[in-house]
Amino acid sequence: MAEGRLVVRRVIEDGRFRVRSVLVNAAASRDLAPVLAALAPSVPVFSGAPATLTEIAGYDVHRGCLALVERPPARAAGDVLAAARTLVILEGVANPDNVGGVFRNAAAFGAGGVLLSPACGDPLYRKAIRTSMGAVLRVPYAIADAWPDVLTDARAAGFTIVALTPREPSESLDAFAGRPRASRVALVIGTEGEGLTAAVEAAADYRVRIPISPDVDSLNLSVAAAIALYALRT
Repeated sequence: MAEGRLVVRRVIEDGRFRVRSVLVNAAASRDLAPVLAALAPSVPVFSGAPATLTEIAGYDVHRGCLALVERPPARAAGDVLAAARTLVILEGVANPDNVGGVFRNAAAFGAGGVLLSPACGDPLYRKAIRTSMGAVLRVPYAIADAWPDVLTDARAAGFTIVALTPREPSESLDAFAGRPRASRVALVIGTEGEGLTAAVEAAADYRVRIPISPDVDSLNLSVAAAIALYALRT
């Protein structure tokens, strides 16, 4: 389910996605008129008052625009590994805001793909798509069913595995970023509470931390991802 004018516009303009139907209020219909006109004649576009949209959807559609889109075929983890130079790997990140935020950061700082452990939230969940500002529709991703063996596959593909963790032993992000950059880097990020599992940290080539005030427990993981991706950008 794509929600909001920006996301729906990107879905339609992309051309890779099959739109099943669109539901808009009057304002969204006017704003998206040129884009909606590009849809195949067989795609129904329904228009209704805000109260009607709320009744149909079951929640307040305050952005006034929804599109029902067919889920694209799943990518293989190997295909994402093959195409990226900078990769983000998420372990156990279930919160859709964090998943979407990481994708938005990945797009902003030029990461070529995202791999997710099976316990991660669905990037195509409505809220994750919206939080990512549609980046989940553009940044290649795959669910790494072979977890954590995919880290071995990433290393075999030439990636340097960098675990983002506050635990010792780890070095500061500035110190790591000051070295000559590896040709391919995979940044591994875990949940805000438990962080990365011991097995994943042990499998990393480097453990890197972002120094913060001792008065603060941790950073939001999507914020930490943005800082690290900025420091490691090419």
